[in-house]
Amino acid sequence: MFNLLLADGFRLWNVDLWYAVPAIIAVSLVYSATRHERMRPLLIHAGRTAVWIVGFMSAVFIVMGLLSWRV
Repeated sequence: MFNLLLADGFRLWNVDLWYAVPAIIAVSLVYSATRHERMRPLLIHAGRTAVWIVGFMSAVFIVMGLLSWRV
């Protein structure tokens, strides 16, 4: 896990995780649009959903990193 973060030539803009950003935005907007019709509640719910998705993805990343570190 730490080799990924400290690898030689690591560049923030070359990480494939940047592909998750538009997917998170799209999923959270579509999910909240199924719940709300007005713009303000839709954006508030989309923000909460995006935070939930990022938190879940981070937790999975940490667990997978710990499991691969012990192997």
